[in-house]
Amino acid sequence: MTDNAQQQPPAPDTELPTQYAPADVEGPLYERWVERGYFDADAKSDKPPYTIVIPPPNVTGSLHLGHAFEHTLIDALTRRKRMQGYETLWQPGMDHAGIATQNVVERELAKEGKSRHDLGREAFVERVWQWKAESGGQISGQMRRLGDGVAWSRERFTMDEGLSQAVQTIFKKLYDDELIYRAERIINWCPRCLTAISDIEVEYQDDDGELVSMRYGDGEDSIVVATTRAETMLGDTAVAVHPDDERYKHLVGKLIRLPLTDRSIPVVADTHVDPEFGTGAVKVTPAHDPNDFEIGQRHDLPSITVMDEHAVITVHGPFQGMDRLEARSAIVGALRAEGRIVAEKRPYVHSVGHCSRCKTTIEPRLSMQWWVKVGPLAKAAGDAVRDGKVKIHPQEMEKRYFDWVDNLHDWCISRQLWWGHRIPVWYGPNGEVVCVGPDEEPPSGEGWHQDTDVLDTWFSSGLWPFSTLGWPERTESLAKFYPNSVLVTGYDILFFWVARMMMFGLYAMDGTPPFHTIALHGMVRDQFGKKMSKSFGNAVNPLDWMDKYGSDALRFTLARGANPGVDVPIGEDWVQGSRNFANKIWNATRFALMNGATVQGPLPDPAKMSATDRWILSRLNSVVAEVDAYYDDFQFAKLADALFHFAWDEVFDWYVELSKTVFQAGGEQAEVGKRVLGEVLDVTLRLLHPVVPFVTETLWTTLTGGESVVIADWPADSGFRDAAAEQEISTLQSVITEVRRFRADQGLQPGQRVPARLTLDGTALAPHEAAIRQLLRLQPEGESFTATATLPVAGAEVALDLSGTIDVAAERKRLAKDLAAAQKERQQAEAKLGNEAFLAKAPDHVVDKIRTRLAKADEDIARITAQLEKLPQA
Repeated sequence: MTDNAQQQPPAPDTELPTQYAPADVEGPLYERWVERGYFDADAKSDKPPYTIVIPPPNVTGSLHLGHAFEHTLIDALTRRKRMQGYETLWQPGMDHAGIATQNVVERELAKEGKSRHDLGREAFVERVWQWKAESGGQISGQMRRLGDGVAWSRERFTMDEGLSQAVQTIFKKLYDDELIYRAERIINWCPRCLTAISDIEVEYQDDDGELVSMRYGDGEDSIVVATTRAETMLGDTAVAVHPDDERYKHLVGKLIRLPLTDRSIPVVADTHVDPEFGTGAVKVTPAHDPNDFEIGQRHDLPSITVMDEHAVITVHGPFQGMDRLEARSAIVGALRAEGRIVAEKRPYVHSVGHCSRCKTTIEPRLSMQWWVKVGPLAKAAGDAVRDGKVKIHPQEMEKRYFDWVDNLHDWCISRQLWWGHRIPVWYGPNGEVVCVGPDEEPPSGEGWHQDTDVLDTWFSSGLWPFSTLGWPERTESLAKFYPNSVLVTGYDILFFWVARMMMFGLYAMDGTPPFHTIALHGMVRDQFGKKMSKSFGNAVNPLDWMDKYGSDALRFTLARGANPGVDVPIGEDWVQGSRNFANKIWNATRFALMNGATVQGPLPDPAKMSATDRWILSRLNSVVAEVDAYYDDFQFAKLADALFHFAWDEVFDWYVELSKTVFQAGGEQAEVGKRVLGEVLDVTLRLLHPVVPFVTETLWTTLTGGESVVIADWPADSGFRDAAAEQEISTLQSVITEVRRFRADQGLQPGQRVPARLTLDGTALAPHEAAIRQLLRLQPEGESFTATATLPVAGAEVALDLSGTIDVAAERKRLAKDLAAAQKERQQAEAKLGNEAFLAKAPDHVVDKIRTRLAKADEDIARITAQLEKLPQA
């Protein structure tokens, strides 16, 4: 296979404990890896680079199953590349999470009876930094629990000095290139967080509301409009109809009275209006609706703001000071009193936007904000994928990416917060506007002040692939590790984060995209495919499962469910199964060590090996090639499944069991087998290590005496294949499986010994008689041997003497009863399927179910009949 094992010092004379205890192993092992610098990345190294950035978790966050899933995949990729000889950087860090963090600290202040305004801006920001130092970033410790092999010495925070310089630099560059501007537009406003939020931070859900139709104007000069937000009518400045709508042509250009106010508003013609929807007339509130704002711009309509930042009515009149929902009811009541309500529909289910962080209903609001002109940036981000510079995996996700970047609206980047990167713009006493770069002194003097807003959190995290490497300085790390090799992230933040990194990376790094490949994964769900949520009662703290079953068990379960771009179901029993797999690896390695398995010296000549040895080495090389191909295609589920079945089924259940007879016999063949077993375990443990690092580290270092499997060589396919040996062992397996099935059918206990005569001469099974007898619990035939059952399998013959082992008469009676039941089931199914009237009325799924019952009955009849034929005569 490889020379790796030969280069290791002699294995220590150490016995493994009888049981694997993850809690005793994982913490000390991880600290040893960190202390020895295995995860550090050297920019001066001449090794080829392999770079992945961590999707920076919020400083307010803690490890959830989504993090554990994503981190497992990234850790597996980077551990493998490290073993393959790459200078591997997994860049760690955290996001300052502007709104979320400010909300956390404001809640803490509220407990003291204070608000941020009581402290003032500087003191509040200092309080946030204090909170971060004391309580933020607990996720870092949890990442260690999971085994994340990140370069801790390079840990970054989006608000640290270097990243702040990067933010100011790119803002200045975009501003100077006229790609950042300030304008009054409709934005999504959160009345709870008191800030603008971007379109992708709005979550839409169906809410129960009301649809109210109301009449504006009087007599022939009246028109009916419908709305779900009656409170905004106080800010209406027009009614719009379609230019071709004959019903309203006589009204276009006229003024009609706006109820409850002392104003009259025009009727305008605009092609945006759908004449087939509702009455074909819409109220126009430019200050509180994005579509109305565009109509207002086209028709030079005034914009009247009727709510403040808390969504409280501000216009004069009886509704002033009311909350928007309170005002909605009061306004409808007032209109009803005037006889202007034409129709009311309750409940009226419609899609309503909510703040993704606090779930408050957002309020479209006209506001002066800072914007990024995304047109040229988004085009470059789309072209990079179309031109093949960046691959999206799985490829079918490209459409979602293009649908987004090809239709991006300008990005509102200002937030009305105190925690975050302050917008580097100063305003002068005479209307001056100055954008200040990181190396420039801001203007000072009377009347000069800095913009009070901060930047959207995604602005700074969009720089993550290069700002963490020292940009705007041309550092060694930037030259070595940019662009990133791959980005591993969920498809849910394809728009939030991925598109922004693509735009900024291409813009700041002279057209070089931030990564070569975007590998998208799905979301973790419960075992029934349902979204995990505290409100659903199915949310899981991954630390609980790690405490109970070990980190390796959780990691292996997550990896085994990770098909590209597809959601991942997970249940506790699956984690328990992975814990059993870790125990199986442990026990098999203990067996190998106790029986002298070794990695010392070269592998024996294949001519000196048994067919069993050649078979397992041939299969081992095939699995190495298979796993490599799956890694390169990000097929984590398939590689984990391949390793599971190879290790458990072929190595542990077959090769180890077949080796037992060889080891018991001793001699040269046993010595060859010990070396082969050592090789197989050495390579298998290295293959498993990226996914289950802790148990493999303990076992590999004990087996080989090597320093650490973290820095061991990744296995290479030597090209050794032996089709003949694979066929021979396949035949052996089929014989053992068939006889085991027969024994079980006869009700024999697994350990019950049965006299048997084996006729193997002239077959490939002849060298395996000892193994067959041991695995099947077959004792030699005695003088009184009587063949009561004969099984011809694979050209050989296995004759069994079951006299005295089972009650043949009772067994025949039991099987006859089962046969009668199967025959009755078959008759009933046939009768239904032969009934034309039934088939004409029954749903397809019912008919399919009966066909399945018929097929099952046929199988049972054939199986039971065969068992009866094999039974000895009573």
